[in-house]
Amino acid sequence: MHNFLFGIYPYIALSVLLIGSVVRYERDPFTWKSSSSQMLRRKQLIIGSILFHVGVLVIFVGHLVGLLTPIAIFDAIGISHGAKQLLAVIAGGIAGVMALVGGGMLMHRRWTDPRIRKTSSFADIAILALLLAQLVLGLGTVFVSLQHLDGHEMTKFMSWAQGIFTFRSGAAAQIEDVALIFKLHLFLGLTIFLVFPFTRLVHIASGIFAPLRYLFLRVGYQLVRSRRHRPLEERRRAFDKLQAKRGPSATTPAE
Repeated sequence: MHNFLFGIYPYIALSVLLIGSVVRYERDPFTWKSSSSQMLRRKQLIIGSILFHVGVLVIFVGHLVGLLTPIAIFDAIGISHGAKQLLAVIAGGIAGVMALVGGGMLMHRRWTDPRIRKTSSFADIAILALLLAQLVLGLGTVFVSLQHLDGHEMTKFMSWAQGIFTFRSGAAAQIEDVALIFKLHLFLGLTIFLVFPFTRLVHIASGIFAPLRYLFLRVGYQLVRSRRHRPLEERRRAFDKLQAKRGPSATTPAE
């Protein structure tokens, strides 16, 4: 079971993440959001959203750089495993608390306000609950990590993540003896990747797909802005005169 969860399941989750996001963007590009509720309890939305998004962004970048940067690079620039572990604990802990507080505010707002809840789908609430659970697990790992400030445990996760991304066999064995809370954190993180294309989280990918789509896949498209300075009423009168000359079959242009 361990080999499946941490040796095979990562490829399933990442494949669904990649293929599902591309397919959804191509088939339903206008469903990458939940129904708007920004006019309701706006102050709570702004504060919670800023805390949540900044915290999650720091955590994501930290995980990406920390796990996928080869150990040899850290050794080459003189960053010891212990220093890296301590940095991860401090930065990750602060960002995790920010994200958890912000996410809690967003969940409270979405769950307790009847009007906002009415505009929320099951997926909107469920994915936010999964993210909050993941943040709680992540903060829980901080206390375990404080017992391993030599950085040895951190290298296990780096070897596992890099083994997965380079298709090395036996990657799951790298984390076989780590604490259970780490395994739960990894499993839930992979599960969030799995459901990513089917939730509102998929809007994150629009920051990547949209520029590429219009730069490389939609050759010939261009954005046109009108520079007409004639007042609208003047243009309407001119159109009415033109329509009178052409007869009743003339169609009304978009204004």
